[in-house]
Order: sequence, then structure tokens, then C-alpha cells
Amino acid sequence: MIDSLVAEGVEVTLITERPAQEAPGVRQIVYTVDESTTQHPALAATEYHLRTGEAVTRLMERLKRSDPPDVVLGHIGWGGMLFARDALPDAGLIGYCEYYYRSTDSDLDFGIDEPVPAADRQRVRMRNAAQLLALDTLDAAYAPTQWQRRQYPAAYRQRIAICHDGIDTRFCRPDAKAAFVLPDGRALAPGMPVVTFVARDLDPYRGYPEFMRAAARLAARRPDALFVVVGGDGSGYGRPRSDGNSWREAMLTETGLGDRIVHIPWLPHEQLIRLFQISAVHVYLSVPFVLSWSLLEAMACGCLVVGSATEPVTEVIRDGGNGLLTPFHDETALADRVQEALSNQAAMRPLRRAARETVIAGYERERCIARQTGWIHQFGD
Repeated sequence: MIDSLVAEGVEVTLITERPAQEAPGVRQIVYTVDESTTQHPALAATEYHLRTGEAVTRLMERLKRSDPPDVVLGHIGWGGMLFARDALPDAGLIGYCEYYYRSTDSDLDFGIDEPVPAADRQRVRMRNAAQLLALDTLDAAYAPTQWQRRQYPAAYRQRIAICHDGIDTRFCRPDAKAAFVLPDGRALAPGMPVVTFVARDLDPYRGYPEFMRAAARLAARRPDALFVVVGGDGSGYGRPRSDGNSWREAMLTETGLGDRIVHIPWLPHEQLIRLFQISAVHVYLSVPFVLSWSLLEAMACGCLVVGSATEPVTEVIRDGGNGLLTPFHDETALADRVQEALSNQAAMRPLRRAARETVIAGYERERCIARQTGWIHQFGD
């Protein structure tokens, strides 16, 4: 979106805690957040949001004196928009609504039989404080998906539009001539029995343990299958393991997959797309949480996706229509569906085409950007 605004001659200022790569026509102003002093665990995130709001507000007030912005667009979950209305009373305020935390029927209690501890429920409820205060001051707001919008309180939902950040479907596209070279030098190409799995970090939120157990079952049935996993060893969206090991280390020990699986910590974007282009089956699992861009990019590349039958995923994957679905916690069912997909590649081609068509119809980048810039012009004029 920023590139489109700059091309139109709009003056763009990025207020950020972490400097981004320099871009023509974009001014960056970096802020720092004061160190937390709270001793109450439920207030840790709230204090961070408050201090972020204070830091960003100081910069907004400086801009107001020298070059007042017409419109401010910002993520409402991290505190930066908390005091924007006070600092810039005449500016149009647009909020990006990524995720509203819930203590029940959410990522917090997904797949857990015992009650969630009261301290955890209180902690996630307090994480929403900055969002609710910011929502009350906005001129417009939007969420990337229908499911993400539904997580917000009913009183606010009618004010939140739906607009994804957008997928570049010209870059993310099928390529029958694609090639992907593994770190050990092996070359992979379309048609090979390659099963892929991608996450920022390999953690339970994205179903990494379930995938590894299913892969171990499938490896015994399909000696020719190769599993390629991309993801880091950080704790991701969950908590670190109590034994100090990464989930990758723990699952390799548990499954004994050895050289049947290749782990790659990180890939440049263009190489990730090539991996999607050669994938025979792409597995995407997620607890009820923010939908990964990687799923939509894989679909745009024509991947045959086997996904978890969880709400964020079922919004984009229709079982037997543009992909295959399986229960999140059923590793045997997951192995069965991946085997089904590997064994019936020709019959699965319509699902691949439909996956790409789904992304083009609902998530194509140019249309998403046009809608976002339309709001900016609406509130900036």
C-alpha cells in the first residue's frame, strides 16, 4: 500500500519501533519504549501498550507542530493508536484490527480439557484494553478476515470492514518449470512426492507436533516421500518448552524421521514461492488464531493444501472444493489425507486450480490496496 500512496504523490511517514528497509518517498521516525516497571503479570502487556502510546504520541505531537498528518493508519493492538485522537484531533484515524484475545473458544483453550487458569484469562482480557480504547476514537477500522472480525465484541463489529493485506497473485503463481534446491544440493521439481510445511516458528499454534507425528506415519507408508519444513526454533505464539528444547529437537527425537525430513530455518520470499511451486502436498494447521499469509500464498501458487478444520482455515479452504481438511489433533487422519493427496495427484488438479481462483477472487493485492487507499483518501480529503 505504501508504494501505491507514494506513486500518487502522497507524503508518507512511518512511525516505527524497528526501522524498516529504506524506501523512496517514505520518511521513518523511530520511537523507543520505556522499560516496564509493573510487577503484576496481567498488566505487563497493558503497560507496554501504554508506554508505546506515550512514545508514539510524542512523535505525533511533534508532527502536528511541523507537518500535521491528514490521516493516521495504525495497528490498534500494540498501543500506538491509543492516544492518537488526543495528539491529532483533526486527523482521520483508521485502525488495523488484527486479533482480539478471548479466554474461551479461542487459541487459549483450544484442545484443552481442563479449565484455563484464572490468571491466564485475566492476562488475555487485559491485553485488549488498548484496542478497546483505540476503537472508541477511530473513524474507520478493518480486519483481514471474517473470522478475525468476529472475535471483536459485537458492539464494534459493524464498524470493522473486511480487507486483507493482499496477495501478489502475479508473483505467487503456479510454475511447472520451477526448481528448488535443498541446502544439501538436491534439486526438487514439480511431480516429486514432496510434502511441505511452513511456519514462522515451529510451535504448537501452527500444529507442528501434529504434522511431525503424521509425517512419521506417512513415511512408513511412502518410502519415496520427502518432507520439507521451513520455520525457526523460537517459541512462536506459544510458550517455550519447559525442558529448554525447541519443538524441532523434541519432535525429531520423538519421531525418528532423520534424513526423511529437511528443516530449513528461513527462506527468502522468492525461494519460499519456488518451494510452494514444487510442492506435491502442502500442510497448513492452525489453532483458532490469525490466518498466515503463507497459506494464501501457497494457494495462489496452486498448492494442494491439506488444512486443519479450524475456523480461520475453513474460511478459505472448502473440503473437496479447493483443498482438503482434517481434524487438527488427529494425526492419523492427517496422514491419511496427505497419502490420499499424494496418491491421486491427477484427480487433485481441479482443487489446485480452485485454490488459486479463491485467492484471486478474494485476496488479490491490487484490489485490497485500492480499497485501503480509498479509505485513506476518504478521510484525508
